[in-house]
Amino acid sequence: METNEQNLVYSRARLLDSRPMHYCPGCSHGTIHALIAEVIDEMGVQDISLGISPVGCSVLAYHYIDIDWAQAAHGRAAAVAAGMKRLNPKKLVFTYQGDGDLAAIGTSETVHACNRGDNITIIYVNNAIYGMTGGQMAPTTILGQKTSTTPDGRRPDLNGYPFKFADMISLLDGVTYVTRQSVHTPNHVRKAKKALRKAFERSMEEKGLSFVEFVSTCNSGWKMTPVQSNQWMEENMFPVYPLGDLKDK
Repeated sequence: METNEQNLVYSRARLLDSRPMHYCPGCSHGTIHALIAEVIDEMGVQDISLGISPVGCSVLAYHYIDIDWAQAAHGRAAAVAAGMKRLNPKKLVFTYQGDGDLAAIGTSETVHACNRGDNITIIYVNNAIYGMTGGQMAPTTILGQKTSTTPDGRRPDLNGYPFKFADMISLLDGVTYVTRQSVHTPNHVRKAKKALRKAFERSMEEKGLSFVEFVSTCNSGWKMTPVQSNQWMEENMFPVYPLGDLKDK
């Protein structure tokens, strides 16, 4: 239904728990949680959905979305998801991971799950920093970005380059859908929701692994207001991590 933005009425996703979220104000996690809950509900797969949350800001995802969850050791979510999917091939299995978890300690498990083409969806929240443990440099921290461990900014000669994980795994044959989204505006939220549903449907159709990256903010780690964070993300992160589909096979 066409309507003016000012007349839109938000309806809380049915599968979202009523408890207040612990995330910092302005954090992207809450919006992404809502999208996951909405898509699972609209697909009618609540009873066959299995989510895996590892260590990081996303560790308490099981508190908020009313489906079955398992918690994995740091970085091991893709390995757990692969086993769960092989034992339960008719279920929707997905991971929910941050960049410090997936692109650092979890690199090996994630790359091999992608290469095998396991029929799972990996949801990857990239805010370019370790948000939970004090704002340290992550593999995804962009050049020049200041963190608690790079107070003068990330330097390529000392710290290497940002890890463009989605670009790398898009080259693997087992990965059939790779997309990079954001949720900082209503229009981007709508696009992200479509991408998320497409990824879930691919997994259920056993068409290989789907990878959905969310370029997001970390107001606390970046030491900015939510408005400043969104602006900084648009100006600095999007050129490094451009939005859109990277692979649609």
